[in-house]
Amino acid sequence: MIKLLGRTDSINVRKVLWLCDELDLAYQREDWGRGFRSPKEQAFLQLNPNATIPVLIDEELTLWQSNSIIRYLANAYGGSALYPTEPKTRALIDQWIDWQGIELNNSWVYALMHLIRNSPEHQDLKEVEKSIQAWNSMMLILENQLANTQAYVAGQQFSLADIPIGLSVQRWYLTPFEKPDCPNVKRYYDRLSQREAYLKWGNNGQN
Repeated sequence: MIKLLGRTDSINVRKVLWLCDELDLAYQREDWGRGFRSPKEQAFLQLNPNATIPVLIDEELTLWQSNSIIRYLANAYGGSALYPTEPKTRALIDQWIDWQGIELNNSWVYALMHLIRNSPEHQDLKEVEKSIQAWNSMMLILENQLANTQAYVAGQQFSLADIPIGLSVQRWYLTPFEKPDCPNVKRYYDRLSQREAYLKWGNNGQN
């Protein structure tokens, strides 16, 4: 059985948990991170020198970086319906997974740390507004993509890319600031909310 290290209120841990439910994959989980055991403990650093969650342990394999973990699990445990091997189809899925991990994720950091985490190091209101504008701009890119597909982010079928992006949509809605009208994003959110695993790990009130 695989083991997952990380707290359930982490968006990156919830990526893995959502996928495990989609794959009906059994796992053991240990609480690590804010409010629990520190990932800066030596035992954890030996598994992940970055001191970040989640970490996956599958027999002799130790893996960190949430998007790498979900790719591995889809490959290793029968997730070809979510992560097809056909090169062009997979490339589009990877494109949107990487977009979430780089452009979208980086856009929200300052605003989230100020508005949700109340971080004393993120109190520059100009930087907060700059982050909000960047975040909204990224969501408008998603809005345009969903207008094209009229379904899911990489096409007509639910895919691995919808897991990190679906969680990101939840985070956008829950963070309090003025947002542009994005009807396709709203329909996407409602569509994902028909999935039991998303109601458990995505649309569950956690930011």
